[in-house]
Amino acid sequence: MYKVINGRDIPVNVMNLQLFAGSANIIDRTGAEALIPEQTSREIIQGVTEQSTVLALGKKLPNMSSNRTVMPVLDMLPVAYFVNGDTGSKKTTKMAWDKKKIYAEEIAVIVPIPEAVLDDADYDIWGEVKPRLVEAFGKVIDAAIFFGTDKPTNWRDGIFDTATDAGAAVTATSNMYKDIMGTGGVIAKIEKSGYMPTGHVADISLRSELRELVDGNNRPLFKTDIQTSTQYSLDGNTMRFPRSGFWDVTKAKMISGDFDQLVYAMRQDITFKLFDQGVVQDPATGDIVYNLMQNDMVAMRAVMRLGWEIPNPINSLETDKTKRCPFAVYAPKADAGA
Repeated sequence: MYKVINGRDIPVNVMNLQLFAGSANIIDRTGAEALIPEQTSREIIQGVTEQSTVLALGKKLPNMSSNRTVMPVLDMLPVAYFVNGDTGSKKTTKMAWDKKKIYAEEIAVIVPIPEAVLDDADYDIWGEVKPRLVEAFGKVIDAAIFFGTDKPTNWRDGIFDTATDAGAAVTATSNMYKDIMGTGGVIAKIEKSGYMPTGHVADISLRSELRELVDGNNRPLFKTDIQTSTQYSLDGNTMRFPRSGFWDVTKAKMISGDFDQLVYAMRQDITFKLFDQGVVQDPATGDIVYNLMQNDMVAMRAVMRLGWEIPNPINSLETDKTKRCPFAVYAPKADAGA
């Protein structure tokens, strides 16, 4: 049995399959691969890595060979001693490692496409779909890792909760420069834990606040003139202002840290399946959003799997792991949302 899609005879494998709550026939993997070249898949993965804030700043580990990877992390430092005199006894020391686990969890999205669009040979359908896939995957990854939003059960706490629990949070005052750069500021919190910040991620509203910062002579700190674009950086590290909509401004104005201490690994690169029958439901309400047969549509389902961790090994400046954190939060005023 064949179905003509975009001018091609695609083999259809008839089987029972649930697409959310509907019974559906499926174009098998061979058929989907005919529509989506391997190069396109790699381009989408690369796009997610580049446009996801957390993946762009974090450190990529080798791909996972199973759904769980154990990562040894230094948990006890060796200690050296002076020897008392020529015949003094030399003492022994030891090191220890802790085990941290990276769990690969699945991320998926469904892209419904009208068949009429696919039949239009002059229409670059993948040119439209790829940016939306990149945006969807990047947004859900960033929200889960930064703020723990809808995170899988096996994943660790997000960066915001981790930093807050470690006491690495600074609440905004009227002196933003001191809040960030001062002795008890955001950057100092990271340094106290034995790390050096490599990046800063902030809500886009912080741009205007930074533009308003002035020195003692009422001169802007972040602008030299109004003709050139502002280069936003703090203490030599570039700032990012994500616009995908994942940022929770009620929790943080900015999160700074040593992003080399955020590691992630892929278990499964992005894969695709194309459905030509079934229904797509709203997961929150159960309402049917699309009936593929009735609406003359197909639905492309994209799936990837990845995991992440914060190694946070022991260092000489902060040996208490409950207080040691490579990230710090710049939190809004308590009454900011009132």
